[in-house]
Amino acid sequence: MKTVLLCLHGWGGSKESFTELREALNDDAIEILSPDLPGFGEEPEPTRPWNTDDYADWVERWIQNNEQLTMDNGQLFLLGHSHGGRIALKLAHKQATSNEKRVTIERLFLCAAAGIRHPRHFKRMIGLTLAKSGKFFLSIPGMRTLQPIGKKLLYKLVRVHDYEKASPVMQQTMIEISREDLRSILASIDVPTDIFWGENDGMTPVIDGRLMHQKIKGSTLYVYPETRHRVHRDRATEIAAVIRSTLRS
Repeated sequence: MKTVLLCLHGWGGSKESFTELREALNDDAIEILSPDLPGFGEEPEPTRPWNTDDYADWVERWIQNNEQLTMDNGQLFLLGHSHGGRIALKLAHKQATSNEKRVTIERLFLCAAAGIRHPRHFKRMIGLTLAKSGKFFLSIPGMRTLQPIGKKLLYKLVRVHDYEKASPVMQQTMIEISREDLRSILASIDVPTDIFWGENDGMTPVIDGRLMHQKIKGSTLYVYPETRHRVHRDRATEIAAVIRSTLRS
């Protein structure tokens, strides 16, 4: 039976985010697909701000339009890192709760998945608002000469560098997805799930991984010391070993 591993990258990433994992699984009977998500890599931005459901719908359409994923004798494994993990959670939830089975996920792999909202996210939202206000302030005649220095100080202050680099559509998209809290859907997920996390992750703290493990029935959690948010790259060999073991089970 053919197995396809569909990998969804994080915010600011691309299909190249899984180079190490590809190399680690190079000799295994598994085909790895990793599309650029809309707004990243070579994939155009959406024409309007998106939320996580919009990204999940796009992935479903991408799967349906890909001949390698529509074979009746194959199985689909889904892996998501960070923002891609958030999308993967939505897809697994939809599979468990919807009568319309457009995509069938056989196994789920979550790498430092986003989707759990904390009070710090409220501070981040304030930061985004300040960033907008600050841009307006710096556009006032007489203040424009301060723009280059002022913008750097402003974005460093509120720690929203991804927001600074994004277009208006992607800035609002970041706001939309940051507002969502997916903890309420975790208990509905009913596919075998492996969760990988870096103990020193400063973007999505390891407590998020422990919460997902607690809520997703039958899931397995792997926590790696001295590892940060790039768990999918820095621990690609260990993650590949887990994926390889599922092929034999």
